[in-house]
Amino acid sequence: MNLNLDKKTVIVTGGNSGLGAAVCEEFAREGANVVINYLFDPEAAENLASKLAHKYKVKAVPVKGDITIADDIESNIAAAVEHTGRFDILVNCAGVWPTAFVKDMDDEAWEKTIKINLTGPFMYAKRAINHFIANNVKGKIINIVSQAAFHGSTSGHAHYAAAKGGLVTFTISLAREVAKYGINVTAVAPGMMRTPMNEKELAEREEEYLKRIPLGRISEPEEVAYAVAFLASNKADYITGATIDVTGGMLMR
Repeated sequence: MNLNLDKKTVIVTGGNSGLGAAVCEEFAREGANVVINYLFDPEAAENLASKLAHKYKVKAVPVKGDITIADDIESNIAAAVEHTGRFDILVNCAGVWPTAFVKDMDDEAWEKTIKINLTGPFMYAKRAINHFIANNVKGKIINIVSQAAFHGSTSGHAHYAAAKGGLVTFTISLAREVAKYGINVTAVAPGMMRTPMNEKELAEREEEYLKRIPLGRISEPEEVAYAVAFLASNKADYITGATIDVTGGMLMR
């Protein structure tokens, strides 16, 4: 299926590793120019950009930026326009997944998790939609949420689940607000993936997770990236405010 993403420009937050890197590669495979937002590990971002540019003959630009700092976000968007001439799609992928049960959780850990996983996507989306509206771009925003947004957590990730639940509701609210401008806002809810963020947890509890997944396996990040690219395409122009389940059946309903 041709997703008609050729020559469009996507900014992927947290794009230098894990799911973010898989999303960047899938967009590049579809011919889109990719702006790889990162905060840590510039070498990984540079290497990924070089790989995508060489392999897929697209523009791939690494940009450092904290998703909770307005100036950094605005600088990232300016860089996207400067290097590729446009900005069409935002994928809010950056996030943290700390572990602590509520009774032991530092107040600061709660605040940091909410700030990165919920406030950051709000701040980036706000600036993206203002750019889209000002430039008459019928843009797409895809927020990465989680099955935990619907199931909660029993394994010490209540702050993460709360932030992702908030992001689901924010996705719906923003979609309602900007539909009149032709801007689509959606979310993708992964289950367990094989990424660096989950490596330690899977090493300790993979069998436990497998029992909760009807398809009986842990997903690869590429499988989630396919759904993200679809939602960014013109094939999904009539989808907005929805959260797509890519959990191997954990969210069946």
